[in-house]
Amino acid sequence: MTTTTTTTATTRPAQTKKAGPWLALLAAGGFEVGYALSVNGSQGFTDLAWSAVAIVFFLFTLFFLSVALKRIDVSIGYAVWAGIGAVGAALLGPVFFDETLTPAKGFWLAVIIGGVVWLKLADSPKVSRARRAN
Repeated sequence: MTTTTTTTATTRPAQTKKAGPWLALLAAGGFEVGYALSVNGSQGFTDLAWSAVAIVFFLFTLFFLSVALKRIDVSIGYAVWAGIGAVGAALLGPVFFDETLTPAKGFWLAVIIGGVVWLKLADSPKVSRARRAN
């Protein structure tokens, strides 16, 4: 006699459905960082190679953002996407280009990261349930 459990079969699709939009949003944020950096490298779209890369990153960031926003509220999704793009570009700008990252910039980037984390927490099911219960 064999017994099978269906709990893993039923919880995994639910977890995938929940994580899928957030993974798409993270991908969109990563492509947004690539887009911002390549636009900077294109020097006003005068460098053809950087311009082509910027267009590709732009298309990917829009695609993944649109996929994510099917399941995530636009107020949360857009803020997270923009935050990832801003922080990523600010952190990688000094790596790829002649930019500086000062302590003041680092502080405000930490504020952005904190805001994005709080937005995600505010969107959590526990917080939503608690608000509806009150």
